[in-house]
Amino acid sequence: MIGYITLGTRDPAKAQAFYDALLAAVGASRLMEIDNFVLWGRSMDEPCLASTLPYDGAEATYGNGTMVALRMASTDEVDALYARAMELGATDEGPAGPRGDGFYAGYFRDPDGNKLCAFFA
Repeated sequence: MIGYITLGTRDPAKAQAFYDALLAAVGASRLMEIDNFVLWGRSMDEPCLASTLPYDGAEATYGNGTMVALRMASTDEVDALYARAMELGATDEGPAGPRGDGFYAGYFRDPDGNKLCAFFA
């Protein structure tokens, strides 16, 4: 049902470098680039993630309670992506680990403050 999620940025070059490195760890790469809009994914047939300057020209902000969850194939992949995010300067929002019955996740914020979760269930 979800085609892609767009996250606003204040610094396109910084956001693009962060997501190039982070999403490469899960086999995703740039699928589309238009001005400051970049879309990453494994294919256009799967959900993707995008980063851009806001269209209205106002400052990019993140929503409190808004989060993008990235499905991983194993707990090892959750650990690896969470660790890679930290290496790239992400802010910790909850280290990778079990979160209830059969749910394993790590939470972090990108350089613009957008909250993401790497999870396995």
